[in-house]
Amino acid sequence: MNTNNNNIPRPIELLAPAKNLEQGIMAIDHGADAVYIGANEFGARQAAGNSIEDIAQLAAYAHQFGARVYVTVNTIIYEHELANAKLLLRRIVKAGIDAILVQDMAVVEMMKEIAAEPEMRGVSMPELHASTQTDNRTAEKATWLSSIGFSRVVLARELSIDEIKAIHKAVPQTELEVFVHGALCVSYSGACYASHHCFGRSANRGECAQFCRLAFDLKDNRGDVIRKASHLLSLKDMNQLDRLEDIIDAGATSLKIEGRLKDAAYVKNVVAAYNQKLNDIIENNPGVYCRSSRGKSEYTFVPNLDKTFNRGFTHYFLDGRRDDISSFDTPKAMGEYVGYVKEIRRDSFNVAGTAIFANGDGLCFFTQDHKLHGFRVNRVENNRLFPLSMPENLKAGMALYRNNDIVFERAMEGKTAERKLDIDITIGVDCGKIVLEAEDEAGRKAFCTLDEPLQEAQKPQSDNIIRQLEKLGNTQFRPRKTKLEGGVGNMFIPSSRLAAMRRNVIALIEEQPINIGETPDASKLTYSNNESCTNKRKHAIDAEKINVANVANHRAEAFYEEHGVKHAAAAFELTDNAYSSKRIYGTPHTNMPLMTCRYCLRYAMGYCVKRGGKQPTWKEPLLLESSDGRQVRLVFNCAKCQMEVYAL
Repeated sequence: MNTNNNNIPRPIELLAPAKNLEQGIMAIDHGADAVYIGANEFGARQAAGNSIEDIAQLAAYAHQFGARVYVTVNTIIYEHELANAKLLLRRIVKAGIDAILVQDMAVVEMMKEIAAEPEMRGVSMPELHASTQTDNRTAEKATWLSSIGFSRVVLARELSIDEIKAIHKAVPQTELEVFVHGALCVSYSGACYASHHCFGRSANRGECAQFCRLAFDLKDNRGDVIRKASHLLSLKDMNQLDRLEDIIDAGATSLKIEGRLKDAAYVKNVVAAYNQKLNDIIENNPGVYCRSSRGKSEYTFVPNLDKTFNRGFTHYFLDGRRDDISSFDTPKAMGEYVGYVKEIRRDSFNVAGTAIFANGDGLCFFTQDHKLHGFRVNRVENNRLFPLSMPENLKAGMALYRNNDIVFERAMEGKTAERKLDIDITIGVDCGKIVLEAEDEAGRKAFCTLDEPLQEAQKPQSDNIIRQLEKLGNTQFRPRKTKLEGGVGNMFIPSSRLAAMRRNVIALIEEQPINIGETPDASKLTYSNNESCTNKRKHAIDAEKINVANVANHRAEAFYEEHGVKHAAAAFELTDNAYSSKRIYGTPHTNMPLMTCRYCLRYAMGYCVKRGGKQPTWKEPLLLESSDGRQVRLVFNCAKCQMEVYAL
């Protein structure tokens, strides 16, 4: 069991994606303590933009449970967009959200100015969180970000438990946000330029074309094909459900689920699974951890992570380098293993296994040449399946996977969760009046009195009084304890009066905001100029040591210079001659990698001599060639234990 020296439970947050208002509300209902959502511009998922009105509505809904809403403004911003970005930021602040995720440091400067505007006097200002797009993989980077005012740092997905611990030790007062579930980028976030170079779609602008999910031929410098038509840069999906406690104990404040482009069933299922696991951890560590929001969620289904989109699961680098993180055969969802083909007939086959199938299930299998094929089940008779049309390449002995469970999908339709706040109700007699008091789990209290003469009842009324007071119906509350005091159980109180008192008290509690932690006002902003920031400016910092890059405008350039960062790299998008004629801000870098990866293809294939692998027989450098003839060069930087991808 973990111990807490401060004797104050540490709040832990489950952070869920919100593609839109509807899915944001679903995430809250299914147990999320916070959600992150994009506005209609400058979010790192361009296809998941939302109006300010929807964001404000989501924030109002989340705050009923003390949950938070974070808005992603985490793209780089071009010079001509600065004015529009500032207008958007001002509107986001007024929407009542709790934090903004940032990549471009121009946003920090603009937020400082917005906070000082007269019209913002008395307005609660959101925190600033350093997006994973700022490439946060070292204690030095986290320390620098903390020094310039970020209250939270979203860590790179590639970090191990020990690295998370080291960062937490370096910045113990800074919140650390750690990815725990979802799709993985093969490159460090913020350090991937392949999509822009190849397709003119910048990952740093929310337009990633998923270059890493393509099939490639792997060739050596003689042109010999080492591996043909394989998805050599495609990774499995992260799943840390069984490692949550280790991640929390390492210092994580927020557990982040990836997926702002995923469907509603994904959000419901994944959030529910992690919510239940997190509740179990907290229950097993009394006084050590607590949830950062209020309310309990109840479900109409049993969460199962195998049932929603995944490419197979991995712990990634949580325990250091491992060889099970890639998915060479397909970038698509395979689903759960359900057995193998036992015997084939003309129009059907049977399955060896314990899975139960249903008409409409989607199944898939790998052929002998490692190609994924899928089909739909038309009819089921016990363990004999009749496809809509028999797959030509299906053979006895082949493993089967279910990537669409029709029964589960139907169970996920409609309303599948309800979130309620516990409330304690006490009714008694005080100074000759009936007094009703209530207090919810967030500590909000209210009372009201019945200004009518007391009447003795002919028979006990306790059961009826409790029944009337606990009729909380469609409110956000559920009764936890209902107490009768001062002999009130022997009083006659008309049911209509009890109902009116109950409604009155509930309304008074609902009017009170739930405390969701201290949010700074304009005069106390963590990103205002302060002594620690000033001191930092006296010491020059090499941009390469803290992975500073992607400068796209004069405000970001000035920010880095003011804070002592030398040679901050200009945005690749401004220096890539194939697509740019813009003025360059920051320091232009030549021969910049298109990708910088902790993932290493040579290691994944068993050829890392440094770690006991086989001696390669090929002649390096190695090339990846896509089906349309695009080629990139691989460089294995063994000194840094990373792989770099370069344009030819």
